[in-house]
Amino acid sequence: MAWRFKASKYKNAAPIVPKPEACIRDICVGSYQTYGNNICASAAFMAFNWEHVGSSLAVLPLDDCGRKSKTMPLLHAHSDTITDMEFSPFHDGLLLTGSQDSLVKVWHIPPEGLKESLSTAECTLSQKQRRVENVGFHPVADGLIHVASGHEFALWDLTKQKEAFVNKDHGEVIQSSSWKKDGRLIATSCKDKKVRIIDPRASSAVLDVANSHQNIKDSRIVWLGDQDRILTTGFDSARLRQIMIRDVRNLSQTQKTLELDCSTGILMPLFDPDTNMLFLAGKGDTTILYMELTDREPYLIEGLRHSGEQTKGACLVPKRALRVMEAEVNRVLQLAGSTVVPIMYQVPRKSYRDYHADLYPETSGAVTYLSAPMWLQNQDYPLPSISMHPDANNTQPRLGPKPFSTSSGSEDFSFDKVFSVPAVPGMTKSDSATSPITTAGTPMTSTPTAKESSEEKDKSLSPTSDVEVATKEEYINGKSDTSLEEEVNSSDSGYRPKTPSTAERRKLFETTDGNQSIAERRRAYEARSVSVAVESDTPPSPAPLRRRDSLKSRKSPEREDKRASVPNVTTKRTSTVFGKVSKFRHLKGTPGHKSTCVENIKNISRQISGECNGFYANGVRCAVPLSGGGGRIGVVELPGGATPAARAAAAAPGGVAPAALLHAAPLQDWAWDPHCDRRLLVACDDGLVREWILPDGGLQESTNEPARTFAAHPDKIYLIRFHPTASDLLTTAAHDLTVKIWDLSEEEPKVAITLTGHTDQIFAIDWSQSGEYLATVCKDGLVRIFEPRASPEALRSGRGPPGGRGARVVWALGDTRLVVTGFDKVSERQILLYCASDLSAPLCTVGLDVSPAILQTYIDHDSGTLFLTGRGDSTIYCYEVACEAPYVAPLSHHRAASLHQGIAFLQKNMVAVDKVEFARALRLTNGNIEPLSFTVPRIKSELFQDDLFPPTAVTWEPWQSAKDWLAGRTAPPRTVSLQPPGMEPLSAHTTPATPRPEKPQQKPKPDLIKSHVPLDPKEKQDSIMKSMSARVQMDLKLEQDSMEGVEEAEWDH
Repeated sequence: MAWRFKASKYKNAAPIVPKPEACIRDICVGSYQTYGNNICASAAFMAFNWEHVGSSLAVLPLDDCGRKSKTMPLLHAHSDTITDMEFSPFHDGLLLTGSQDSLVKVWHIPPEGLKESLSTAECTLSQKQRRVENVGFHPVADGLIHVASGHEFALWDLTKQKEAFVNKDHGEVIQSSSWKKDGRLIATSCKDKKVRIIDPRASSAVLDVANSHQNIKDSRIVWLGDQDRILTTGFDSARLRQIMIRDVRNLSQTQKTLELDCSTGILMPLFDPDTNMLFLAGKGDTTILYMELTDREPYLIEGLRHSGEQTKGACLVPKRALRVMEAEVNRVLQLAGSTVVPIMYQVPRKSYRDYHADLYPETSGAVTYLSAPMWLQNQDYPLPSISMHPDANNTQPRLGPKPFSTSSGSEDFSFDKVFSVPAVPGMTKSDSATSPITTAGTPMTSTPTAKESSEEKDKSLSPTSDVEVATKEEYINGKSDTSLEEEVNSSDSGYRPKTPSTAERRKLFETTDGNQSIAERRRAYEARSVSVAVESDTPPSPAPLRRRDSLKSRKSPEREDKRASVPNVTTKRTSTVFGKVSKFRHLKGTPGHKSTCVENIKNISRQISGECNGFYANGVRCAVPLSGGGGRIGVVELPGGATPAARAAAAAPGGVAPAALLHAAPLQDWAWDPHCDRRLLVACDDGLVREWILPDGGLQESTNEPARTFAAHPDKIYLIRFHPTASDLLTTAAHDLTVKIWDLSEEEPKVAITLTGHTDQIFAIDWSQSGEYLATVCKDGLVRIFEPRASPEALRSGRGPPGGRGARVVWALGDTRLVVTGFDKVSERQILLYCASDLSAPLCTVGLDVSPAILQTYIDHDSGTLFLTGRGDSTIYCYEVACEAPYVAPLSHHRAASLHQGIAFLQKNMVAVDKVEFARALRLTNGNIEPLSFTVPRIKSELFQDDLFPPTAVTWEPWQSAKDWLAGRTAPPRTVSLQPPGMEPLSAHTTPATPRPEKPQQKPKPDLIKSHVPLDPKEKQDSIMKSMSARVQMDLKLEQDSMEGVEEAEWDH
């Protein structure tokens, strides 16, 4: 036991946080639902997600600090959130990214950093419409990457841009992966609560499988260096955070299981194999744990903790970038909400003048002897180690030219391999330049791809068509020892590739081997791209890419020279290229004035079921859930100005404690009668429905005496909705899997119709606009349409969202379409559009984002505008639903300043037509209710915009009684015009034609021949005098002519 008392050199390593001036500040970072760390670093740069969407990256020098501008150059990498990123261990400027847009891209960062925004990748790989979860470089083989997307784990050879290995044995989404230090094995953690050890080069790839953390929440895995041990972090069945250490030789048994706390943020393990230092940074935590790993009990020895800002991401800096003369043994980059904090872990020493060799064992270098094809052919060579001593000069960043450029010193450098000029389909390389982004499609297999039969085949599949694979004795990071470029491209030589000017670049592009200009190549490509697009296997990138020179000033001389050489091409209108342009594409959401808001509502409850929207309102008052015993609903009267019908006085500044409707059982759902603003029905957990009739002036004091109560179901009621056109008709859906339609016109409510056929929990119901059909979406994954007056069984059904976490449904486009929102298998929120006459498959599916909040839906039937938001979101997503492709088109989304708990849209008679307002909502935030107005900008807003406001359906008055509807009678649709009296419609307003002004008579052109003949001095002097006389204005009118004199009649007096 003497080893227990052996002092560790790193036991007292202390976290040292720099001053705020030494941190990166004023950055824009969001909250991302990904399995990545949201930040990564090389020996030269750091990269992290930017803005709330996270589709762009900020790439900064590693030692950068200070305030950052919102307009600084960015890496516009993807069209959706970037889920994972990593720098190459062999090239500090090579960055790998994966995204929710199903693409994997490789980027080259210039040695001087980003001086302008970058959007053109060196290489783009498609993952067949599956969200990418994890990406990373191989630790030993250069040019080999791994990609985890969905249930599949794949290896890609970047030199050929081919998928070299794929494994589909995972039962769920792969959450994390980590290579062994020697690069022979890789470990994965999966959402199916298992860990796997994979050897991609073995005949049976999965070597072992074992149960892991018993919770489907996020889990992480890290291989402990070159040891035969792995460490995982996750959650147990009681949602406690766990750490597990396993020996891969006995994977089913854990060496150590440590339970920490019940925090919800996943622990990101950051391990240094040289010092056995382990850092645990939890997402959302303010503390970063430091532990030292041992090979026997207690396995984990805790060191000093760091407490600071809330963590959104973290990563370790490579050992080559450490300040060894300050005894810095590790550095953690902490990504916070608006800062990046470099946390230095320093070992206390008496003096920092000398190099402490005992703290720095030899570490892995940045030079390898293995390429991707060599590793796939079962060749293994250890990574050379380097000394950290400053005199060894081994710690300089490895930068330089792009790895995808030509590696032959005899060939001329070709920009066709750097810039993505598309090749003309059907032409050979001599006729058209080869694009480095073109990917050769290969079938997916479960074993490594066999070696090609000849060098010519290898060369034809490489990204530049001229990269030869060197032998194992001379291969170093893809360069030959005998190649002239190795010395030129090395980081120690100080060589930096010259950036050509635009004129030189234009000359290189304008001339090809076939004497074909770039303009002719472009026309040939555009003429054939339509017919060849169907044959292409590679999906196009969703984000348009531009070359760097396109970002220069429009008036620069280089652009003027280029413009002179390019033929004039007429630009097409947006509507011609993209189809019909929506009138609502520039809609704007505007919060109401502070005087129209209700602030500081006390005791708002957030314990609401997922099927309930949590907030309901009409034009006069709204109902909010309150905390307390049983179920409480607070009734809040809206102040004047919030809506046209609001009549209450402004709320007191000290806060509002609304009078409540008290219930003996917990709340489930409630609804206002659309035809009576004083009638509220509440469904509770005990299966009872309570009807409340409020006084005219609103609820003055709390009460527990409803107007009437009736037992609707034997158990919990999920949903309660009123019929849109018939009065006194109520719909309920409950735990007994039935939907009942009630006639409330009787003194004792009676069940008129009972709908059956559901096999699981009912998530949502919605009546069609005409009130004839009812749509439901259920946990069994089916969408159903009922015609209640014809049959209690479903008229038709179809497959809905696959996720079982909640869904919503709403009718659209005159009851011909169904919009369903839900989750897919990887918890991504989706929008599905169905044709109401055929539910076999959706017309289109739109992926939104990854969030646990269920999307609440509202549609404005007059404009087809769909509003989507979730509880806890700050963004209201806006889409237009159309009958033709693309069916669901995005509009301008509204981003609020704070999160909201619920949102309630009002009826159409509550909009301010004179302000071009086509939708009005009330938003419930953390204690406040604010009006929200959606308008369309128009120039002639003083006119009635009849193209935006067609006759609307009357929803605030019943079309018929419950008896008539139940008897099968059909009421004619009631519509009304929203045109205010005295307001002229836009269609009737004609602008009088103004006569075109006559062009002034042009002066005769000077004689060019005479202008070049020299004049004699006298003629020259006369010409000067004439020009000066023409410039001087002469007024020949005398001053007395303007004076008033004495009339002739006055002289007689």
